Amino acid sequence: MTDRTDAPAALLWLRRDLRRSDHPALAAAARHGRVIPVFVIDPAFWEPAGPVRLGWLAATLQATIRAYDGHLTLRVGDPATVIPALAAEVGAGSVHVCAESEPGGRARDALTRDALAAQDVAWVETGSPYAVTPGRIVTRQGGPFRVFTPFARAWREHGWPQPCEEPADLVLGRASDDPRAPAMLAEALAACPIPLPEPGEPGAAAAWSRFLSDRAGRYDTLRDRPDLDATSRLSPYLKFGVVHPRTLLADLAQQPAGEGVQRFVTELAWREFYADVLAQHPSSLEGDLRPDLGGLAYDEPGAGFEAWRTGRTGFPLVDAGMRQLLEQGWMHNRVRMVTASFLTKDLHHWWPLGARHFLDHLIDGDLASNAHGWQWVAGTGTDPSPYFRVFNPVTQADAVDPNGDYVRRFLPELRHLAGAAALRPWEAPNGYAHGYPRRIVDHAEERRVALERYRLARNRP
Repeated sequence: MTDRTDAPAALLWLRRDLRRSDHPALAAAARHGRVIPVFVIDPAFWEPAGPVRLGWLAATLQATIRAYDGHLTLRVGDPATVIPALAAEVGAGSVHVCAESEPGGRARDALTRDALAAQDVAWVETGSPYAVTPGRIVTRQGGPFRVFTPFARAWREHGWPQPCEEPADLVLGRASDDPRAPAMLAEALAACPIPLPEPGEPGAAAAWSRFLSDRAGRYDTLRDRPDLDATSRLSPYLKFGVVHPRTLLADLAQQPAGEGVQRFVTELAWREFYADVLAQHPSSLEGDLRPDLGGLAYDEPGAGFEAWRTGRTGFPLVDAGMRQLLEQGWMHNRVRMVTASFLTKDLHHWWPLGARHFLDHLIDGDLASNAHGWQWVAGTGTDPSPYFRVFNPVTQADAVDPNGDYVRRFLPELRHLAGAAALRPWEAPNGYAHGYPRRIVDHAEERRVALERYRLARNRP
C-alpha cells in the first residue's frame, strides 16, 4: 500500500453502509485522498429508537470499528452541524456518502449538503443501499411502479454492477471521538433485552455461508416454515448495510440454477420494490398508499391490542410469533404476515400501530419493508386486490407448522400437547391446563366485519 498520509482528507460518512467490503463510496473517497470514516450518533434518530434497535446498532458499530482497524470516528449531534465542523477540523475537501432514499435521511442530507456547500466542501454520492437505486426503474410511461411483478421484471432487466473492490492504495485516517460516544454504545448494549447475533461483516459472512451451503437450494419449498431454520437470517445485516445486496446477487449468480436461488432473488427484489415505493411516496411511511381507503373504519386499541402485543390472543401461531418477536427481536416472515393480518383484520386496528410496535422490537426493522409489508397485508398498499386476503391463523398454522414445533418452542403453556394438537388447544380436553388463554375473537365473524368495512369504504364517495 502506497504511503499517502500527507494526502488531503476525504470524509466517508457512514450511515446505512456499515461495512468495508464492496463499498463504492469508500472507493470514491480514496480517489480524493486520505479517508476518514465517521459515524454520527444523531439524537433525532437515536433517542426515539427502542432498546433492541439501539443494541444492534451499537454492536454493529463496534464491529465496524474493528473492520476499519480502529479508524472510525464517532461523533454525537446534528449531522448538519457535526459533519461540516469535522470537515473543517480535518481539512477535508469532500464528504462521501452512500445515497439515501428514506424521507428522514433525505431531509437530513439536504441540510448537511447545504452547510457543506457554504464551506466549499464537495458532497459526493456514490451508490446506495440497494442493487438498483430507488427511482431509477420506471414504467414505460415514465412513472413509478405500484405493483410488484412488473417492477421485479424491470428490475432484473435493468441489472446491477458487480461488487466494488477496495482500492489497493487506501489510506485511512482518524479524528478524535466525541467523548460521549463510547459510553452511549456501551449503555445501548447493556440495555438490549435480547441476545444478539454475531455482528458485523464476519457475522453476515457466516450467515450467508450457512445459507448457501445447505438452505439456498430448498429455499423455495421451505421458506414459509417457521418451525425449520430454513431462511438466510441476513435481514439484520442488510438493515445497516453490513452486506450489500449486490454482493449477494453476485454470489447467487455463481450458484447452480434452481427455484430456490431464484426465489431468494425475488425476495431481494421485494426489498428493493418497497424502497422504491417509499422513495416515490414518502407519505406512505406513516399513512395509506391507497387514498381510496381513507374512510375505512378502525377500532381504538385496547385489551385486544395488549393481548396481541404480548402474545396472548388464544391463537397459537399468532402468539408464538409475537413472543418470538419479544424474545429474539426477529420473527419469521410468514408469521409476520399472519400476526399483521390478525391486528388489522381480526382486531380492526390501523396498520401503523402494529408497524411501530414491530420497529420497536425488530433488529431488522427496515422502514420501507416494514411500512409496506404491513400495508400489503392491511390492504392499503401495493397489492392490486388486497383487502380480500384475510389470513386464517388456524389454517395457516396447519400449513406452516404442521407438527406444532414452532408453537411449542415459544408457548410453554402448550408443550404438553403433542404434534398438531398444539395448534388447536380448544379441541384438547386438557388444552388449557397450563394457563394458555382462550381465543379473544371469533375469526370467522371478524373476517366478515373486515370485509363489510372494506365494502363500505370502497363505496363511499
